[in-house]
Amino acid sequence: MAGAGAGAGAGAGAGAALRSLFALLVCAVLACAAQKAGGATTTRPPGKRGRGFIGIEDSGTVYIDEVTANTLKSSLTTVFLPLVYIFVFAVGLPTNGMAIWVLVIRSKKIHPAAIYMANLALADLLFVIWIPLKIIYHFNGNNWTFGEGMCKVLVGFFYGNMYCSVLFIACLSVQRYWVVAHPLTQQRMDNRLAIVVSLLIWAFIWISSTPLYLYKQTAQLADPNITTCHDVNVISRKNFQAQEMFQDVQNPYYYFMVMAGLAFFVPCVVIIVAYVLMLRKLGDSNMEGSSAGKNRRRAIILIITVLIAFLVCFIPSNLMLVIHYALLGNGFSNNGYAFYVTTLCLASLNSCLDPFIYYYVSEEFREHVKNTLLCRSSRTVERMRVSFSSMKYSKKSKIYTSSSGHTDSSTC
Repeated sequence: MAGAGAGAGAGAGAGAALRSLFALLVCAVLACAAQKAGGATTTRPPGKRGRGFIGIEDSGTVYIDEVTANTLKSSLTTVFLPLVYIFVFAVGLPTNGMAIWVLVIRSKKIHPAAIYMANLALADLLFVIWIPLKIIYHFNGNNWTFGEGMCKVLVGFFYGNMYCSVLFIACLSVQRYWVVAHPLTQQRMDNRLAIVVSLLIWAFIWISSTPLYLYKQTAQLADPNITTCHDVNVISRKNFQAQEMFQDVQNPYYYFMVMAGLAFFVPCVVIIVAYVLMLRKLGDSNMEGSSAGKNRRRAIILIITVLIAFLVCFIPSNLMLVIHYALLGNGFSNNGYAFYVTTLCLASLNSCLDPFIYYYVSEEFREHVKNTLLCRSSRTVERMRVSFSSMKYSKKSKIYTSSSGHTDSSTC
């Protein structure tokens, strides 16, 4: 009864999170509609300064507004963000690298969940290895010195692998629910479906990232005199004056709208539904014994932790991207640059959280990591296990023999 109550409470908490997400989406739609209804009052008259995310290009130089300029020079973007990215890199690189090594090399049990986890670790690792460029960029006063091509590669890997992680998290949530709801069927499942799904996800991510390479990502600003990477949407003065800004932002508009829908909001619904159903299943299960009840409570806590981590890391950045490009695509602008870069930084934290909430929670996985760090081969570990089992059996045999001898002498 206590376990059922915990499951019901967890299900209610997850349901509240779903309602909060829906409320946020409604607020975003209403905000867009209200600003659109405002008509001409929201659009700044043509001039040499843009607003927020956009910059007006005039004779090869890009002009931004004072708010964005101050943000680019503030300690938020030149100190705080790179420090967070250093933490993400320092934690995410070794933990995801070790996860791939254990899941691919050390583990002998290959099953669908392990395949999805290995791909998730790879996506997070590919995300993390490009973080040093962002660290240098922000410490350098948001001045990009690596060229247009490298900026496009950074942006492509940054967003591509972020959405790739979301899709593999969705696959893991469905897989975990299937294990809980259909444990007998799970034992007969092979790995071919998981491999095919993983290949399709990677193909989708690489193909869908193409628009990010089709338009210019860097912008040479007049004030401050720096070159930004992906921070400013450049609008030609001609299109700005003609109120046709969409022509200059249609590539990022279509990319982020499609990816927000297919690679975030749809997987987000799948993840929430899968974990809510899993919580209900665990709450309705009739597990007897203190050990079973403890395992159930541990599973419920883990599910809620995974769900909260996902929602906190990914909802702000994706909502901000959708709102920004929805406004920009309809000729409006905004001053949310500081919040935008902060939410992207928050999304990057997921790459160093995933290893701890998906892999290192397993005692078996931690044992593999320990043996790897101690340079123990799989054969050595197996011999140690057999030797330890033999010692335990030998001790039990001696105790049994001694006890039997004592009984016999007593009987005599």
